[in-house]
Amino acid sequence: MTSLDKPTEDTDQTQPQDARVVTEAALFEAFGGVRGMVETVVPGLLFVTVFTINKNLHLSAIAALAVSLVLVVVRLVMRDTVKHAFSGVFGVAFGVAFAMFTGDAKNFYLPGMLYTLGMAVAYIVTALAGVPLIGLILGPVFKENLSWRTRNPGRKKAYTKASWAWGLILLAKCAILFPLYWWADTTQLGWVLIALKIPPFLLAVWLTWVFLAKAPAPIDVFAEMEAQEKAEKAEKERKAALATETPAGAEAGEPHGGRHRREA
Repeated sequence: MTSLDKPTEDTDQTQPQDARVVTEAALFEAFGGVRGMVETVVPGLLFVTVFTINKNLHLSAIAALAVSLVLVVVRLVMRDTVKHAFSGVFGVAFGVAFAMFTGDAKNFYLPGMLYTLGMAVAYIVTALAGVPLIGLILGPVFKENLSWRTRNPGRKKAYTKASWAWGLILLAKCAILFPLYWWADTTQLGWVLIALKIPPFLLAVWLTWVFLAKAPAPIDVFAEMEAQEKAEKAEKERKAALATETPAGAEAGEPHGGRHRREA
């Protein structure tokens, strides 16, 4: 092996590692990381805990909604992104409203269960349609937008596999929860739902990471647009410089030396 081969070998070893790191960072950004998972679990956990202790629907609902609002306020104070916390507030608010309206504490969980079922169907349908939902979610995060659809077939395949994984995992989760909704009581359903909050999510995220870490690198369309803008700007500056250097006679269509020929 020559000395010229060694840098190439080191680069080949570094690139997969870099791809894994970038993919991991993007997944954490898209799905909220550890903090996002905590914000997802805490309101439901507080609801089922309070209801298990005193069977008071109003107190349980108020506690869950209050902690959701506190999580948003903490995000705002820290000037952090609030999209995951806000989504949690809306989810809890729908659950509280539905439970209060029907008078059945079990219905606190129903909007979230229906949302999970809807997402499972969306992942599977979009994968079948060739526009996998996970690609639509992660494309902007990777700065590739929809370039993977036509310009990066290996990446589209990875997104399709990941969407299938998300869809099937969420369907399996629904297959457990919906029978419990009909047959179990509120506390049983609540504790099972809490137990199923994190593990299926982590499994889906891990499979997504596996598929994308092995896929081709994303095409940074933002960098491409920036490079194109710079090239167009440089071309305009070049033409402007040429126009400035051109003699006035040439701009009027008069060839160099025409004036001397007429005088002669």
